[in-house]
Amino acid sequence: MKFNLSILVSFGLILSCAGRPPDEAEFFRAACWDRWIAVEQSDHLVSTGKDGWLFFGPELRHIGLGIFWGPAAAEISRATRPEHADPLPAIVDFRNQLIELGIELLLVPVPPKAMVYPEMISNEVSLTAVESNRLDPYHQAFYDLLRDRGIAVLDLLPSFIEARGDSNGPLYCRTDTHWSSNGCVIAAREIRAELVRRGWLEPSSLSEIVHEWRFMEIGGDLWKALGEQTTKERLRARFVGLASSAGSTPIPPDRSSSVVLLGDSYDLVFHDGDDMHARGAGLPDQLALELGRPMDLVAVRGSGATPARINLMRRARADGAHLAGKKLVIWCFGAREFTESSGWQKVPLL
Repeated sequence: MKFNLSILVSFGLILSCAGRPPDEAEFFRAACWDRWIAVEQSDHLVSTGKDGWLFFGPELRHIGLGIFWGPAAAEISRATRPEHADPLPAIVDFRNQLIELGIELLLVPVPPKAMVYPEMISNEVSLTAVESNRLDPYHQAFYDLLRDRGIAVLDLLPSFIEARGDSNGPLYCRTDTHWSSNGCVIAAREIRAELVRRGWLEPSSLSEIVHEWRFMEIGGDLWKALGEQTTKERLRARFVGLASSAGSTPIPPDRSSSVVLLGDSYDLVFHDGDDMHARGAGLPDQLALELGRPMDLVAVRGSGATPARINLMRRARADGAHLAGKKLVIWCFGAREFTESSGWQKVPLL
């Protein structure tokens, strides 16, 4: 990895502006980068942390890179073409297209697991530091840059750090790349609060929507990648459904909804079943409960950067009226996509 002088200067400025001692943030960044180097030289993409916690190598790479927009993007992004490396132009373009259609955009990047539980991967971070500070000056700076361009960004990290000790368990799966069902619950509540604060959407109430917390076991994707034969991970999940005489059934997405949930597998885990662990306990389900209504779902198992928007474009082109009744797009994807996706292309919706 190479950085020119201007990038190194910006690195110091960002750390200073974020109000963090440069050495503390740098220790964590370097620890994640070292972990990535070790993973890159192995035959899998998994880094083993403490107490059975597993971390996805490309996510650690993303943290270790630092600045990921502007001139630095082409040097460090996984984008297949350098002109698609910088996420900023594509995000701004997407928001502008939506505004022309009378649709609001809320960007909700999912914080990297290591940012919420850094003590599980780095000996340089104490529990006290985790609970009182943030280790993501680059994400903070980028989100501020987006806000300066009129884009609404919901930064989940503060609420996630506050909820680390939640009685319903960790916000991320120990053995999986993704957040847990409880992480989806916390995110849905924060999204609801943000929408109400902005006056974009008033929650409604459907009495037939019910929910129940249950224990379940999963074999996470990282656990499977290591070929581990140890005990599966046990966690609590909040299952949401429509009340019926047989109990409850998962709530299907509603293509006619005025709200679109757009993104990647973070929007499918605990919702889509099969290798996504469960049905009825993911982000779309928690949002249906919190907002009192189901929503349109456009999520892919690949990248939430460009492919998800392409799928939305295809729906709009197949049905010219598909976007006519939309009021809001909640674009939720893993923050590592800023550098680890195949690129950030501008996608014309119509």
